Amino acid sequence: MGKRVTGYLNWTRSRSRIHSMGILAQIVSDMRAHHPSHVAMTGDISNIGLPAEFQLARSWLETLGNPEDVSFVPGNHDAYVRGSLPDLASAFAPWTTGEKPPGESFPYLRIRGDVALIGLSSGVPTPLFIASGYLGKSQLQAAEKFLTETGERGLVRVIMLHHPPEATASHLARGLTDARSFAALIRRAGAELIIHGHNHKLSLKRLQGPHGLVPVVGVPSASAVHGKPHHRAGYHLFEISGRGTDCKITARARGILPGTSIVGDLGPLTL
Repeated sequence: MGKRVTGYLNWTRSRSRIHSMGILAQIVSDMRAHHPSHVAMTGDISNIGLPAEFQLARSWLETLGNPEDVSFVPGNHDAYVRGSLPDLASAFAPWTTGEKPPGESFPYLRIRGDVALIGLSSGVPTPLFIASGYLGKSQLQAAEKFLTETGERGLVRVIMLHHPPEATASHLARGLTDARSFAALIRRAGAELIIHGHNHKLSLKRLQGPHGLVPVVGVPSASAVHGKPHHRAGYHLFEISGRGTDCKITARARGILPGTSIVGDLGPLTL
């Protein structure tokens, strides 16, 4: 209760003035106009993890496309407290169901054509004023199995998670606590693309894989209206062609154009 009260006060005093549902609607409209074959939503779809928030968020996710064409991974605001977890799991099950045995949760694997989408959950309940993430040994082991098997099949492997997976990407108490274990996993098994949220800004880093560097792309909030250009509302369009390690991935950023409230093209990302 104490954490939720603090989060609510933080929302009413500051965060609510940073975000605009009108801008969010523009972002969704622009994204849908490009007819993406798949949409990845990397968490923080709620504020304090209330069941009523999850029902609203579920209705919003439905506006992005059919559940089989939209994948979701939770953020720290979704897994806000332990009491959030059962409602979180049940509300978003259609967007986290993949090629896995019934009853298992994260990670999940979704195969779409020559692309393997691997969803990890880094959102975990944390103490007051802590926003760090955690994957855990069992989730990392299962993810390595997915990466190895789909790599052997020549699929293009895209990892989705909320927290940035580089050890130095977030401030203290906001980062992924087992980022080094994740980096070791990528060095062993590899991936072709890693996408995340959490820091609410456009970012491009790289992790070492067995066959070269793997791009790690962070996305800004889809509803933020203030701040520096790379913090304002936006999303990324990825185009993937080819197979396996011989694939080609290009990306463009789209979002609020500088000095305006209009959503448009912000240029390519050099992956």
